[in-house]
Amino acid sequence: MGCVSSTLLTHDDEFPKIGGFSHHFVSLTSTTYGLLNTLDPPPADPLPPETINAWDLMSDLDENADPNLPNPPLNLNNFLEKFEKICPPRGEKRVVLYTTSLRGVRKTFEDCEAVRSSIMGLGIPVCERDISMHRGFRDELRELVKGKTADHCIPPRLFVEGRYVGGAEEVIGIVDKGSIAALVQGLPKLGGVCVCEGCGGAGFFPCSTCHGSCKMVKEGCGIGVRSVVVKCGDCNENGLVLCPVCS
Repeated sequence: MGCVSSTLLTHDDEFPKIGGFSHHFVSLTSTTYGLLNTLDPPPADPLPPETINAWDLMSDLDENADPNLPNPPLNLNNFLEKFEKICPPRGEKRVVLYTTSLRGVRKTFEDCEAVRSSIMGLGIPVCERDISMHRGFRDELRELVKGKTADHCIPPRLFVEGRYVGGAEEVIGIVDKGSIAALVQGLPKLGGVCVCEGCGGAGFFPCSTCHGSCKMVKEGCGIGVRSVVVKCGDCNENGLVLCPVCS
């Protein structure tokens, strides 16, 4: 490698300096190229090129299979039989999902949203029971999973045709395996956008007796008897009444 040093140049030749350093020119000769090639010599025993036989890779495929034909339907009865038989009230022929709309515990709320989106996207009617809006749903869920660990009382909890599917981990696992459609196969589909005519899909409506205050004024029946405030017996703890159509 030959280096053209600045000493071989005349003092009249000046080079621009960048950052206080001068430019130097390096010329590579044929000898230099030869030395560079010996720095990384080829392997003594090179490996032969690998040959891939595409026919061997496709030997396990069904040659007579028609790609235009749909996949055969899964057996619904056998699929549901894997799950424990626990039927919520009025849940024999429907999908019942226990959720919560409270955001106090972020993971619980996100799990409920994930399971709700997975089930609602199938286009089937779902009976959603929000335990944060109705204490009766919370007590109902506790009674259904009685004898199990405390984790089973935490929503979301999914029941399909009287079978206990599980929580978010179990449902998302079924979705990842592509078996979520088989889980609800045979259930009626919603024709377009179907909203409950009674509650608009909320599942509740305000109490018409106490107007959501949960309190009523009971007038005195005699002279000198004062009026008293009593709890309304027509609504729940939040002043709501369950929709008789979709609940």
